[in-house]
Amino acid sequence: MAHHPVDDCNDAPNEHFQDVLEKARLNRRDIIRGGFGLAALSTVPMLAACGGMTEGDLPSLGFNAVGKSLADGVILPDGYTYTVVHATGDRLSTDIAAYSNEGRETDDWSMRVGDHHDGMDIFFIGRNGRYSEKSTDRAVLAINHESSADAHFFHPRGQTTNGVNGKKFNQFGGWDQGKRDMLEVLKEINHHGVSVAEVERGKDGRWTYKVGSAYNRRVNGQTRMRITGPAAHLRDIQQFMVTKYATDGKFSRGTLNNCGHGKTPWGTYLACEENWAAYWYMPPGSADVDERTKASRARYNVIGAPVASPTALVGSQGWASVSDTDDRFARFNVSAPAATPAGDFRNEPNTFGFNVEIDPLDRKAVPAKRVAMGRFAHEAAVCGLPEKGQPLAFYMGCDSNNEYIYKFVSKAKWDPRDVGGGMAAGDKYLNEGKLYAAKFNADGSGEWLELDIAKLPASFPVGTRTYTFANQADVLVNTRIAASAAGATRMDRPEWGAVNPVNGEVYFTLTNNSTRTAAGVDAANPRAYTDGDGRTDGRNPGRGNPNGHIIRFREAAGASTATEFTWDIFLFGAEDNSDGNNVNLSKLTAANDFSSPDGLWFSKSTGICWIQTDDGSFTDETNCMLLAAIPGEVGDGGEVSISNVGGTVAQKTFLGATLGEARLRRFLVGPKGSEITGLTEADDGKTIFVNIQHPGEDTAAIGTNADFTFQSTWPSNAGYGPGKRPRSATIAIRRKDGKPIGV
Repeated sequence: MAHHPVDDCNDAPNEHFQDVLEKARLNRRDIIRGGFGLAALSTVPMLAACGGMTEGDLPSLGFNAVGKSLADGVILPDGYTYTVVHATGDRLSTDIAAYSNEGRETDDWSMRVGDHHDGMDIFFIGRNGRYSEKSTDRAVLAINHESSADAHFFHPRGQTTNGVNGKKFNQFGGWDQGKRDMLEVLKEINHHGVSVAEVERGKDGRWTYKVGSAYNRRVNGQTRMRITGPAAHLRDIQQFMVTKYATDGKFSRGTLNNCGHGKTPWGTYLACEENWAAYWYMPPGSADVDERTKASRARYNVIGAPVASPTALVGSQGWASVSDTDDRFARFNVSAPAATPAGDFRNEPNTFGFNVEIDPLDRKAVPAKRVAMGRFAHEAAVCGLPEKGQPLAFYMGCDSNNEYIYKFVSKAKWDPRDVGGGMAAGDKYLNEGKLYAAKFNADGSGEWLELDIAKLPASFPVGTRTYTFANQADVLVNTRIAASAAGATRMDRPEWGAVNPVNGEVYFTLTNNSTRTAAGVDAANPRAYTDGDGRTDGRNPGRGNPNGHIIRFREAAGASTATEFTWDIFLFGAEDNSDGNNVNLSKLTAANDFSSPDGLWFSKSTGICWIQTDDGSFTDETNCMLLAAIPGEVGDGGEVSISNVGGTVAQKTFLGATLGEARLRRFLVGPKGSEITGLTEADDGKTIFVNIQHPGEDTAAIGTNADFTFQSTWPSNAGYGPGKRPRSATIAIRRKDGKPIGV
């Protein structure tokens, strides 16, 4: 995800682990050995020769670690090379002009590659033109596009208000609510969402994108979406979605801030809506919303009252200021002037915060918002290992401080004949099921708490208000409140999830948490400290848990339907020279130290766990990075104790085995200001696609003519595209000898 403010809007009084030191209900080793074991590593090609192995004989990575770098370029190990597949603004259609990279485009960006490349996946095209599980020479890349913090690059002089250059928008301030230019706003809305672009492999093994392909399309901030959910509750769900655009609540318009992603077993794409809460506006003196809506909005950090003046800085892009006749822009004004929600857009925020299912190979298929999977700041929706005749489990994070990890379990049981079934298969598996939130116990066990209205308190405090659930639809739409009411564990910003294809264990990045205190640590979030020599500013104050960690868990008996699990911490992010007893617990060195893990992805070809960073704490020493790790299994380490400064007692937790440089190495360092995020592979692991997001993020717009002082000029400085303005991009990485990546 792109950087955003300290958006801790979870004031739930959920207990911390000091209060749950109950006696162990489950024996950790019995659970660990009850499911998959290390012998399952023999199913991965790179590990097959080792057979059933122990910690001591896990294989090593096959490249030399890349050093830290502050250079404005992509740094790779010796023997590796990359090419840019496409970048922000590249055209998908031959009917529009090539990108100028000077903001001179006069089209509405509905057929250009979006900005802030994030989660992505590859969908191979079979002989019949439909989805193929097997690798072919033709595919589409479906790529998420996240925030618009760099929207000033889309316009000749940066963003404007009333025809005058405005201040740079960023997610720590807002927008001066003058009247915005219509074309500027269209570009900013439409660059969000998902780009679907055909790519093909040439005889030289390189992948390039195909301008004008019939598969190329954009799903953006204005695309029509179906509202879906459990049949028994669908009518109630639709009542939350009623707007002037869809008075029956059966449809909504657009998707925003698409960050992490998921790929379904049947071959569709899940685009997760993350920081969608920052686009709404209520003008001075406008009609206010009711107290219940205010409570709901407060829990999601959505504006809850009219601003004080037209120039008040709020979390908005000023999109609502554009005059229109079809409410493309008025919908971002979420006040309540009409007699009912059918006459205004007070419910518009309710239509965001979901997993959006898209069929990348069927441009006629209408995308669907899967309400049964819950509404929150979605970051990834990763499916567990499918097993014929068993329900499917999807694991999801809510990317904000002190939010939760979730699981959705389908009612339908997996049938491999549904591969290629498109949106009909999605209706089968993603509309009916059970939604859970995770509770991590102090003894290393965990529980899945079902978010069922019959199992929740009738009402729950939200700030100074009390929220009462009306029905099960209310639980699915106000999932954060339900998870708090259930007693789930507040985590250090849960972002991407990934499933180890070797043993089915689930990993989640906990990127950082500036609000964590020594008095509030717990076993699953055990560190609170100050990063004394790191970057400290409004984005990353350098306190709490500034470097983040990665947690992992194993379902009881490896079952998707399990309501209990066992967990440990896979890795702690830290600088190599940090206190090894309380901060650098994973014994990181200069070859593998990192901060703020974000993206996470397992290769099915090599078994490598790829870790991507989105950091603002360690960037005084190095740009963000991609690391490769060879994991073991939950329970391969042991118990540790952390003495947090200011804490009254040492905090105990469970830490996986130390990997060392042989099993954890830095593989890539990105350009200045960039985040490394999104990864997928082709050619049996011989090509990996990686996204470089927002290079030059801290570029300043200065002067009356909005000249730019560029923090980065990548990728043009690497020979790709015109101009100097930095652009997000997808790159394809290969080994010069043509062998699999990383081994």
